[in-house]
Amino acid sequence: MKVAFVGKGGSGKTTLTSLFAAYLAASGKPVLAIDADINQHLAAALGASEEEAVTLPTLGDHLPLIKEHLRGDNPRITSADAMIKTTPPGRGSRLLRPFAADPVLDQCFRMVSGVRLGATGRFTEDDLGVACYHSKVGAAELLLNHFVDEPGEYVVMDMTAGADAFASGLFTRFDVTLLVCEPTLRSVGVYRQYADYARDFGVRLAVVGNKVTDDDDVAFLRDQLGDALLCWLTGSGHVRATERGQVRPIDALEPENLSALEKLVSTVDSVERDWERYHRQAVEFHLRNARSWGNDRTGEDLAAQVDPDFVPGPPALTQA
Repeated sequence: MKVAFVGKGGSGKTTLTSLFAAYLAASGKPVLAIDADINQHLAAALGASEEEAVTLPTLGDHLPLIKEHLRGDNPRITSADAMIKTTPPGRGSRLLRPFAADPVLDQCFRMVSGVRLGATGRFTEDDLGVACYHSKVGAAELLLNHFVDEPGEYVVMDMTAGADAFASGLFTRFDVTLLVCEPTLRSVGVYRQYADYARDFGVRLAVVGNKVTDDDDVAFLRDQLGDALLCWLTGSGHVRATERGQVRPIDALEPENLSALEKLVSTVDSVERDWERYHRQAVEFHLRNARSWGNDRTGEDLAAQVDPDFVPGPPALTQA
């Protein structure tokens, strides 16, 4: 299952991503997490030391390797250079099991607190004024399109803050998108903006309240969000200790917050992916990107990369 965490900056999105991933890992479930936020703090939130966090390999630095690996011997893709972030898999492409041994995944991800963790890469001084942050997440989008994950397996992404996540087709790559919302009008406003965009593309969106302190906060969220409010987490001494560098096991989290995490897991587990629809959306955004900029950049008609008779998923592992 593929899960994204989104929300207003400062809402606790990275914290919720780390708690969710840690809860799954402590339950013995396989978790692969990707830090796709412009502020790369997921490793530290999972308990990595400062040295571990700064030396985490980045997907952006490995993009050429990732492209060549995923391309496989797909005859529709003329070269790795002709692949763009939306290039969909087809027959001959290398589909990946996110938790299987794989030489490229082994280079791009590290185990942190039981979670297979990767990061898109920090925004560096050389990028300022000349690069869009979405160029950093292209490798993650390619991987999501080529991952064949199954029920009971979890690919979790901490997305960039606000509605900026809609600047690419990445937002359609998830089975469930969990929006973290504080009990404030600004945070609710981000939810409404996100919900409007999500509705147009059939994105399954649920809201988890955060930083709830009293019944008035709960009443506010219920009034503003209605049925979209799935659950909420209260102020947490466990989280504050983690932010001070005190690594604690997830079962030290407050009981009411553990119950909220269980609600998130059960919601994700209730979803069944439609692989044909999933791939159809990937193709739609690839054709949009091809027409908008990809054809000009590569000098090719990238619509030719689409394999019309191919659908990814477990059966395709023996066909691709």
